[in-house]
Amino acid sequence: MSPDESQIKTFVSACRKAAALGLIQCSSGNLSWRIGPDTALLSVSRSWLGELTDDQVAACSIETGRCINGKTPTCESVFHLGILKNRPEINVVLHFQSPHATAIACGTPEKHDYNVIIEIPVYVGTPAAVDYLPPGSRELAQAVIEAFGDSQTHMAFLKNHGLVTIGKDFNDAIQKAVFFELACRILMTNPDAQPIPPAAVKSLRQSSQA
Repeated sequence: MSPDESQIKTFVSACRKAAALGLIQCSSGNLSWRIGPDTALLSVSRSWLGELTDDQVAACSIETGRCINGKTPTCESVFHLGILKNRPEINVVLHFQSPHATAIACGTPEKHDYNVIIEIPVYVGTPAAVDYLPPGSRELAQAVIEAFGDSQTHMAFLKNHGLVTIGKDFNDAIQKAVFFELACRILMTNPDAQPIPPAAVKSLRQSSQA
């Protein structure tokens, strides 16, 4: 399935939105979008999402990873396509490097309780953490795919690298990243920040699934 012009423009607009919201630093991030049963659009290698153009969009087979429009997709295409393959309810994968969340990714992200705002239990849940592995490597891709193997996982830290989040559409994935960055900023700048009580977190998660 080859993308049409409107799909390309929709994808480019979403990439620029993610960058405008402070989720992407220069060429650091990448985005993918399922447009058919076996086709996804991905930002091309080393592109700046905030300045992405129509000719910087790769179309790839989700099953085989083969590019069908002659572009070179992001070096992280394997985990993008692997998540889309394994999670049929998911249509968008966003790899981002917002400042506070990435700072926490360079430490011990497992030690924090991110439920300091209601949006975390409602939209994000508990993030996974992937140990540092070389960017673009098969080892990293496999670790990220495995981290999202649980249907309850919607966010993952890539230690000393950045984060990955997923969604049913662009706004879903982008708002998860924005809300999570806010929670990380609160944790890093407010020494008195207290998490929401566990019973309230449980209630919020249940209400979000109703």
